[in-house]
Amino acid sequence: MFTRYLKLPLLVGLSILVAIASIILGVSRVDALQIMLRPNAPKLGDTVSVWISANNPPTVSLGRKQYPAFAMSPNRWRAFIPTTPLDKAGTKQVVVTGDGLQQTLTMPLANRQFPTQRIWIDESGGGSEPTDYEWDKVSAFKKLVTPQKFWNGAFLRPNSGEITSVFGVQRYYNGVFADDYYHRGVDYGGAVGSPVVAPAAGYIRLVGTVGQGFRLHGNTIGLDHGQGVSSIFLHLSKIYVKEGDFVKAGQTIGAVGATGAVTGAHLHWGLYVNGEAIDPVAWRYEAIE
Repeated sequence: MFTRYLKLPLLVGLSILVAIASIILGVSRVDALQIMLRPNAPKLGDTVSVWISANNPPTVSLGRKQYPAFAMSPNRWRAFIPTTPLDKAGTKQVVVTGDGLQQTLTMPLANRQFPTQRIWIDESGGGSEPTDYEWDKVSAFKKLVTPQKFWNGAFLRPNSGEITSVFGVQRYYNGVFADDYYHRGVDYGGAVGSPVVAPAAGYIRLVGTVGQGFRLHGNTIGLDHGQGVSSIFLHLSKIYVKEGDFVKAGQTIGAVGATGAVTGAHLHWGLYVNGEAIDPVAWRYEAIE
């Protein structure tokens, strides 16, 4: 009889000891996987940050695509999910796996209306299609995922010119509607020769010129900000950097021009996250870390 009554306090004490040990060793399965999405109500074109508390590197996926997660501090990870105007609005399922656990988060992706433009381009100089060399170089650049994070805080405006075309615009080119197309950046109508500055720190990973066959993009700079985030600058008149250079935020890297397939002088700045062109507005006004 005495043994029966002794079992209860022993079991309670053992449970407490196990709980304390789990907390000390950081192996509590209840606390091992905590997830937060920012913003919690994204719209088409937004970058969604997935923050995860886990002891080991987690995996993050949406549909068939998996996105890299990077350690931001001890046991704290962050992954970026890009959304674009070509995505379908609606409820999405973000699946996070880590520490032997799997959680599915509901992400409501809101619709967004984008304007339409009609563009007429003189195709006498070779048309608006990229050369094979140009396409391969730009495509390889957009796929870069560098483990280090080089940017810090909100991105700077790359040129002081007036914004002439916003992100996400749909277009008719020479009277023909461009299917599966959206304007993958922001255009600044700066004067020819006006400075183009790095919106954030990073390494120059791409320099392409008209002379090398950059027929569509014109003189081009690709800037790697790290962790799958990159900027591309098109139609430049001057390039002041070379591949491999590290540049700081605000450093002049080129000058506005009218090279490539353009209707006039301007800077096209595209911001890419994990290979997809996203709306850079939030990155300019918020510190997306």
